[in-house]
Amino acid sequence: MIDLLSVILSCRKSQTRIDSKGMDQEKNVNQSDDVHDIENEGLLDGKEIERYRSEVSDKNLSNTKPLLVKRTNTTSQIAIVGANVCPIESLDYEIIENELFKQDWRSRKKIQIFQYVLLKWAFALLIGLGTGLVGFFNNIAVENIAGFKLLLTSNLMSEDKYFKAFAAYAGCNVGLAAAAAALCAFIAPAAAGSGIPEVKAYLNGVDAYSILAPSTLFVKIFGSVLGVSAGFVVGKEGPMVHTGACIANLLGQGGSRKYHLTWKWLRYFKNDRDRRDMITCGAAAGVAAAFRAPVGGVLFALEEAASWWRSALLWRTFFTTAVVAIVLRAFIQYCTTGKCGLFGEGGLIMYDVSSANATYSAPDILAVIFLGIIGGILGSIYNYFVDKVLRTYSIINERGAVLKILLVITISLLTSCCSFGLPWIAKCIPCPTELSVSCPTVGKSGNYKSFQCPSGYYNDLASLFLNTNDDAIRNLFSTSTKKEFHISSLFIFFGAVYCLGIITYGIAIPSGLFIPVILAGACYGRLVGRLFESISSLDTGLFALLGAASFLGGTMRMTVSLCIILLELTNDLLLLPLVMLVLLISKTVADNFNKGVYDQILKIKGLPYLEAHAEPYMRHLVARDVVSGPLVTFSGVEQVGNILHALRTTGHNGFPVIDEPPFSEAPELCGVVLRSHLLVLLKGKNFSMDRLVTGDDILQRFAAFDFAKAGSGKGIKLEDLDIKVEEMEMYIDLHPITNASPYTVVETMSLAKAAILFRQLGLRHMCVVPKSQGRPPIVGILTRHDFMPEHILGLYPHINPDK
Repeated sequence: MIDLLSVILSCRKSQTRIDSKGMDQEKNVNQSDDVHDIENEGLLDGKEIERYRSEVSDKNLSNTKPLLVKRTNTTSQIAIVGANVCPIESLDYEIIENELFKQDWRSRKKIQIFQYVLLKWAFALLIGLGTGLVGFFNNIAVENIAGFKLLLTSNLMSEDKYFKAFAAYAGCNVGLAAAAAALCAFIAPAAAGSGIPEVKAYLNGVDAYSILAPSTLFVKIFGSVLGVSAGFVVGKEGPMVHTGACIANLLGQGGSRKYHLTWKWLRYFKNDRDRRDMITCGAAAGVAAAFRAPVGGVLFALEEAASWWRSALLWRTFFTTAVVAIVLRAFIQYCTTGKCGLFGEGGLIMYDVSSANATYSAPDILAVIFLGIIGGILGSIYNYFVDKVLRTYSIINERGAVLKILLVITISLLTSCCSFGLPWIAKCIPCPTELSVSCPTVGKSGNYKSFQCPSGYYNDLASLFLNTNDDAIRNLFSTSTKKEFHISSLFIFFGAVYCLGIITYGIAIPSGLFIPVILAGACYGRLVGRLFESISSLDTGLFALLGAASFLGGTMRMTVSLCIILLELTNDLLLLPLVMLVLLISKTVADNFNKGVYDQILKIKGLPYLEAHAEPYMRHLVARDVVSGPLVTFSGVEQVGNILHALRTTGHNGFPVIDEPPFSEAPELCGVVLRSHLLVLLKGKNFSMDRLVTGDDILQRFAAFDFAKAGSGKGIKLEDLDIKVEEMEMYIDLHPITNASPYTVVETMSLAKAAILFRQLGLRHMCVVPKSQGRPPIVGILTRHDFMPEHILGLYPHINPDK
């Protein structure tokens, strides 16, 4: 009997499609009275009829069915987040102007508006405080944990216990690395990697499971500390951006019923739009805490992280980073008293090069241009190999937590062997005379590590390898130490750091790219300074800074924010023209080969990121050319069974609502209704037996905040509904929750223009309407995935993507 019904229904199945967030392809069944006919003829018993009644709609769409486009969107609805594959969906940044929203704004008093504005500034303050505290904790933890490990190794070396020293050094590294990998593998896989691509994607409108969850925040903090302390060629700066975003997201959940945090003021932030602004502040605060560069943090958020910006957000972001700077300054001042272990030097300026003479002439400019060209070439090569390594590691990471941890341990052992083994190649160098610091350095960080050398000598490679990454950069940036490092040692260190940075990124630990890039760039910058010392008057420490700038420009393709971050890092405003020049040259050269490293990572991970500009081939297409179909539409007053059937059989998150006679003279587009709003409305069971407009009852029963987005994906699910069989035949009025002013474009608009409009407005759904009258009121809906090159070039493979 069941097979008989399946045969009948299969004759009426229509084409499949994927919507903006559909997780899979679903079958849309044409509306008919087949179930009633089968029931009357006695083909199935009552239980089987009830089972299929919920799956088949009785709606007749003969007059209102939209244009059916027989094409499907096959772009992936999953992406790699951290080290795991997970489903992704779009965010609702658009203001939903339905009747409930309008009633809420009309009834809102001035005191409530003041509360909302005040709370935004209060949250900005809390984000700054929280991120500043985490940044200080990261610094003090890394300095003390890594310092203990290096002191232990140094003490054993001074006693000529070389094998014990290596065992202690490698053992500490492997233990710390395994702990960081275990946290990522078992608690929060989304915490692996830098986190900047995921934050960029979120601010672009892409959400993924646990990307900003509390568990991710926990692992990001402690995993970053453990990973950096383990001696990997990684930084804690990238993860700090993700950490700041997680803190902002935690504050922006709009309260929690589970933990009884339901203060009335907090409900204002139960929407993606306000959370987006707070996470932008959090990303800027992360950069400010990592580099102690408050202005650089604001510019980083503006240039690299955020896809939408406005002046009000600029003020709040600037305020947040200022709070971070004050917090860091206060704690660093406290640590200078010696109460923080090995931490405490440097103040807000991490690498001070202001003491060097920054005058330059024509030969210096030529050397800087050469640095920019080399940085662009090396940066593009770096990005190419990072791309290949990430693709390889993703295959390994997909095979389970054990292999993730084994990969981390393998890279840790390789790093330990390089860091401990390569200094044996270097020759011992006599300590310079007239030094203000001790040589060799014993019991603390410094430029002169003795390693295996006798008293009065130091090992220049050990001074770079057997230090924290921050101290190694400080040594390379040091001024008035022209011949501190041999040219051969700089070559060896650059090659090792360049290769280790490539193979380390992508393993299952929180890892940033800023520090490896700065480290490699400072090394070859100092190397160029040594090679040009006969014609250039610039200090080799300044060459190291310019080399770091060139490599950053060649890999990350940022200019303004990097320039300010480097100047705040080094406290030397006189180098501004040279830093600007080298960044522009390196970015221009590298752009001829490939994209920036974060853009490449976004593509590798499969995150559907919308660029600020449209692709050239989009100018040759119009909006209707990429619309997928058929659509699932609702009437203004719809049958409960039809809505439930659509929610069960599709993954759509937006449905067009079409008014038809007798509610309008002719079929017309009423607006778009969201899945989440439908679920709330169905759970409230405000049904009627007759097909009547009952909007006033809904307005009295529901408030706008009942439809606000729940935090961390804890909203109503389809499984939470308890709709009885007799209620399936009843009707519900959708007008009060329908967005009556959706963004629409005519079907003949160029796809390039539609893509720019979609991105700039932060849309999730864009309705495509017909150009001529007498046709159905909607052609289709454009979503984020309809603008993806994979979808467009799949539909039109003959198009040249470069034209």
